Amino acid sequence: MISNQAIQLKLTIIAEELLERFQSRDATVGIIGLGYVGLPLALTAAQAGFSVLGFDINRSYVDRLNRGESYIKHIPSAPIASAVDRRHLEATNDFSRLGEPDAILICVPTPLTRHREPDLSYVKDTARAIAPYLRRGQLVVLESTTYPGTTDEVLKPILESTGLKSGKDFFLAYSPEREDPGNASFGTSTIPKVVGGDGPEALALANALYRQLVVETVPVSTAATAEAVKLTENIFRAVNIALVNELKVVYAAMGIDIWEVIDAAKTKPFGFMPFYPGPGLGGHCIPIDPFYLTWKAREYDITTRFIELAGQVNTHMPYYVVERLVEAVDRSGRPFSGSQVLVLGAAYKKNVDDMRESPSLKLMELIEARGARADYHDPHIPELPPTRQHGALTGRLSVPITPETLRRYDAVLIATDHDDVDYRLIVDHAKLVVDTRNVCAKAGIVDARIIKA
Repeated sequence: MISNQAIQLKLTIIAEELLERFQSRDATVGIIGLGYVGLPLALTAAQAGFSVLGFDINRSYVDRLNRGESYIKHIPSAPIASAVDRRHLEATNDFSRLGEPDAILICVPTPLTRHREPDLSYVKDTARAIAPYLRRGQLVVLESTTYPGTTDEVLKPILESTGLKSGKDFFLAYSPEREDPGNASFGTSTIPKVVGGDGPEALALANALYRQLVVETVPVSTAATAEAVKLTENIFRAVNIALVNELKVVYAAMGIDIWEVIDAAKTKPFGFMPFYPGPGLGGHCIPIDPFYLTWKAREYDITTRFIELAGQVNTHMPYYVVERLVEAVDRSGRPFSGSQVLVLGAAYKKNVDDMRESPSLKLMELIEARGARADYHDPHIPELPPTRQHGALTGRLSVPITPETLRRYDAVLIATDHDDVDYRLIVDHAKLVVDTRNVCAKAGIVDARIIKA
């Protein structure tokens, strides 16, 4: 790791001018992609005093931002309206304006294909959108999570096809996003930022920009190293979640409560870090990032057996949960086929409206594949939006929670443990509750109709 003090070099005139604009905050920052990563980053840069120009192909996002409105539940409208009023924040879908910013930060999705291989189409399309307007003296930073080598092997050639050269005419860097939607303790400005550049000048410039935005920067030797840092962070979580998911299955067969085991184990003040099981992995990072590395590793004739095994365990969790659900309904004397199930929670984590890779969608599909009907309730998601892999669920509406509606269902499956849900009401009126998050026990609710899965 490179210390901030070690980043001292004689810059070219073009880099020196850009550095001065970053340090004085007299620069325009362009952000491409105004979703769960790009919007908080844009707001952070605007609050730091930069002029921010946000780009997105979603016209609704652009219009709402320019009216000072938020479209993400955990981001309030007031600071956005303030930034817009002070002319520090503007949104557009006119990509011909990409020549205006001094720095362009790319925050676009990097999903998987159906074959679980990296889909870099958004990154490539964004690079092609930048290329016609790329000018001398701009810094371009990729923030999207990806495999080591993407910045150098994918982004750089597209931008250099203009005739401009990285490190001479423009500067290229990678700084992985570390957003955790809904986290009340850490936001964009309070999370240290890892930075790697295509050459020492790019590193110095990207580091200087982010030092104006976040509490601490962590410079590393190359863009590929920074890309590897992001994957390592999320693979660490994915592997440990897979471990407790596997332990959950083993201990359940033994009649042992995994949640009680973890609560006791975490009292050890060293050598143990608690991770918790669930119905499957969700979010844009944890279910996806490990497969980016396994795909890239094959280029070097390396098989990532440990990581792939963890992926198999986590991917199997929705199937395990539905099997437990089917068994519980059948034991209650009602055939599962033809039954009605209410899935509680469509978001991938509690207290957010983020559905990216949510296991709830897979759970609903598996339930209906077994001949039952799956409805859902989520206080943060009134209607299921279109998704890449679960199109049949598009447009379904959240069912209100009342004693009458609860009694209509043969089982309630708790997939997301939102705080603003009355779990006592659910247990009191549901025929059967299958709890994948241990939320009933944490609320002190004990009932024979609660099954943990």
